[in-house]
Amino acid sequence: MAIELLDGIDWAALADAQTWFVGWSDISTLLLPLTTLTGLATMHGANLMDEPWELPTEFHRWTDVASMLAGSSFEQRSAPRRRSRPWAAWSDEPLDRERVYETPTRWRTLDGRSDISISGRLIGGCLETVSLLAGTPYGDVPRFARENAPEGTLIYLEAAGSDAIGVLRMLRSLRLAGWFDAAQGVLIGRTNGPDTPELSQEDAVRRALGDVDLPVILDFDTGHQPPQMPLVNGALADVSLVDGQGSITQHLTA
Repeated sequence: MAIELLDGIDWAALADAQTWFVGWSDISTLLLPLTTLTGLATMHGANLMDEPWELPTEFHRWTDVASMLAGSSFEQRSAPRRRSRPWAAWSDEPLDRERVYETPTRWRTLDGRSDISISGRLIGGCLETVSLLAGTPYGDVPRFARENAPEGTLIYLEAAGSDAIGVLRMLRSLRLAGWFDAAQGVLIGRTNGPDTPELSQEDAVRRALGDVDLPVILDFDTGHQPPQMPLVNGALADVSLVDGQGSITQHLTA
């Protein structure tokens, strides 16, 4: 329910604090406007409960990213495996990467291309929460793009658990709100959200974005089907995909 906090926050004071704000899922509701309203970078990454888990060796921990100096760059590569089973009781959870990520995974493109390279300034979050901000001062991604991303944006989105019809509606609403007008590409995270008899999750993305002249990468390493790599809202990023093996380099520049 972070949306209840938006109109009571002193956003300028948060920006003046010059500290990292890190999280995901409902916390996207706060990360996105802090970046779009003030220009301060925020990090879509671990919540406190995620700290005990080992990350894939291809990733950086959020603490490593947060400790980097301005002007630094860092590369992460796509995870070879993901988690597909539901969370268990905390006492029964495996925390080591060899057991927690049990299913092979690969990045894919919506149009079937095997090789792709895109660059832009990262902005996005959890689809169910950030889509509610479109058309408000707290989710004005088109204005953010005009003022802070002359090189264009890379929009990343991940569904917490909505079914395919819900995903289609939310993506279409973001399109109507101009979120993809300045985009150089779209990164769609994995989801446990169900298909429907009429529509799969991939079909939902295709119906919403398939006729937009943009590269779209599916099964990106972010979201509610771990592991997820830290992504810095406001960072310049270079993303490449070659035969299912992906990489993203983020540049912590103004």
